[in-house]
Parts: sequence; C-alpha cells; structure tokens
Amino acid sequence: MAVNLTKGQAISLKKDDGTGLTVVRMGLGWKAVQRKGLLGRLMGGGDIDLDASAVLFSGQQITDQVWFRQLTSRDGSVQHSGDNLVGGAGAGSDDETIRVDLTKVPGGVDQIVFTVNSFTGQTFAQVENAFCRLVDETTGVEMARYTLTGGGPVTGQIMAKVQRQGGGWSMTAIGAPASGQTFQHLLPAILPHL
Repeated sequence: MAVNLTKGQAISLKKDDGTGLTVVRMGLGWKAVQRKGLLGRLMGGGDIDLDASAVLFSGQQITDQVWFRQLTSRDGSVQHSGDNLVGGAGAGSDDETIRVDLTKVPGGVDQIVFTVNSFTGQTFAQVENAFCRLVDETTGVEMARYTLTGGGPVTGQIMAKVQRQGGGWSMTAIGAPASGQTFQHLLPAILPHL
C-alpha cells in the first residue's frame, strides 16, 4: 500500500519482508490546467514541458546527473525514460520516469535528488495533478507518492531524495519550490536539502 507523503516525511525503502528494495522507479506525471471559457474549451489545456532529473551526490558534491540531455548515469545505475514534451497523464500514470538500480549505485553516492522543472518557462500555476511516485520496479507496487500542490509562479521543484541510511535506503519528500529551466538552475535550492 502506497504512502502519501507530506513535505519532509521520510520512508524506509524496505519490502514487507524487511529486505531492501533493489530497483526503484521514480515516476513524474502532470497535465496542463484546463483553460476557461469558450476559447479555452476549443483550444484545450495546452502543452507543458516538464522535465524530471536525478542528481547524484557524494556529500555536497555532484558526481553525476541524469536528465533529458543525459539519459543514463555514467555507471548505468540510473536511467531516464526520455523527454516527454507535453505531459498529460496527471491522473496516475507517469509521463517521465527515472529508474534507479540501488544495487549498482556507486558506494560514494549517498543521495540522489529528484527535481522537476519547466524547460519552456511555464510556471506551476499552469500545471495540475503533478506528482512524483516511487515504485518497486520488481513488483510494480507503488511505495510512496508525493503530490505537488499550490502551483505558484515558480518553474521548478525539488521533489524528493533517496539517501543511504544504515546499510539501506530511505526516501524523503522535499517539495521545495525553486526557479529554473534545468536542474543546474535549481542547484542553489537543492544544497540546503542535502
């Protein structure tokens, strides 16, 4: 059963039998806010290009990144599904995914931070039903979900992080608004959460 996370809430990434998860998938879904009025109904909600990224850290130093311009980490432990330019799922299924093989993440990497940003500069006020979720890739079971609420005039969000904890991994919902069109622009906002 999935846990609906609130900002700052952490969960252990262990299976029901107490063993650690081996492969997880971070899914991101969203859709454009429906426009109002006759013209809005005729034109639909429009397209929003959100981008999921994963930034791998050792302490406060970036060791690698996975995003639409680099779909796989250098060691192969983290893989991006590819860039979705329009979104549209927003109701439960994923528009972009990042798969993490926790058994292959290099020992020096202690945190992986997941971000989302609007590459085209549209704000989150124009997005609805945005979420990130963590799925046990082996079973397909959703372990946790964080729903982006509040919209607002920002173009980025530090969604969540997974971190090593006592020989295993845990996930923490961050949900911090930020501004920027790529994960690089979000780095000043990421650092306080490491």
